[in-house]
Amino acid sequence: YYNEDGILEYYWGEHIHLGYYNEEEMKAGYKNKDFIQAKFDFVDEMMTLGGINPNDDSGAAVLDVGCGVGGTSRYLAKKLGNNAQVTGITLSPNQVNRATELAVEQGVPNAKFTVMDALKMDFPDNSFDIVWACESGEHMPDKKAYINEMMRVLKPGGKYVMATWCQRDDREVPFNKKEERDLNFLYEEWTHPYFISIEAYKELIDDTGLMNAVDTADWNEQTIASWRHSVWVGIYDPRGFIFKPTKYLKCVRDGYCLERMHRAFDCGLMQYGMFAATKKEIKSSED
Repeated sequence: YYNEDGILEYYWGEHIHLGYYNEEEMKAGYKNKDFIQAKFDFVDEMMTLGGINPNDDSGAAVLDVGCGVGGTSRYLAKKLGNNAQVTGITLSPNQVNRATELAVEQGVPNAKFTVMDALKMDFPDNSFDIVWACESGEHMPDKKAYINEMMRVLKPGGKYVMATWCQRDDREVPFNKKEERDLNFLYEEWTHPYFISIEAYKELIDDTGLMNAVDTADWNEQTIASWRHSVWVGIYDPRGFIFKPTKYLKCVRDGYCLERMHRAFDCGLMQYGMFAATKKEIKSSED
């Protein structure tokens, strides 16, 4: 996901995820909103969904699963205050290096980054007060292991919040041939192993037996503008790739993929899954 030539970071900033656009902003025209600010707003809204705030979580140990270049990790570290400790994990050493550089530059000593496989974490059980996962699920080749590991490392009473791209539930209405072709294009073009539905993720979380009731939502309406907005920021400001002609065709191709993503979300083939839950408290033998 980390683009070593810097094009992705140039346009998307430190947050390589979709942005949040409320109803008024959509009515006023999404292009009037700052593209980077939309991403900060998304993190704020995701915090609200997860019940995460500086008053309750000022000393929290936070895990950011699939942290990218650490934009959200650092933002959470700043928001929750110096007594919170945020750990970001990613498979990419380049992302860890860039995330650490930015943490030093920005003076965020309570955000740390490490290379680790989210499907086989090194952390002991019950290690974190908050487990946060934003747009990492779509990259995971084993969704069950992904969910199980996150639930395992969350402390009893801890908060879990996840955002991930989902496909619609096809169990009642199977995908037709065009939908299958569209999904295959999305899998292959950005090397996603596979998507699952919001319902299927909820079932995986429930199946762990570790969590209280899971709140789910589809934030498609609030995020869909991001796909086309990301194309427009490149058109309005071509400096990110214009001096790197070898990257120009890649950018054009990515623009096409972004449009295909927009269409898949717009027609209901894809959904933007949001999940929030707390881990069950361990009952003592006297209870």
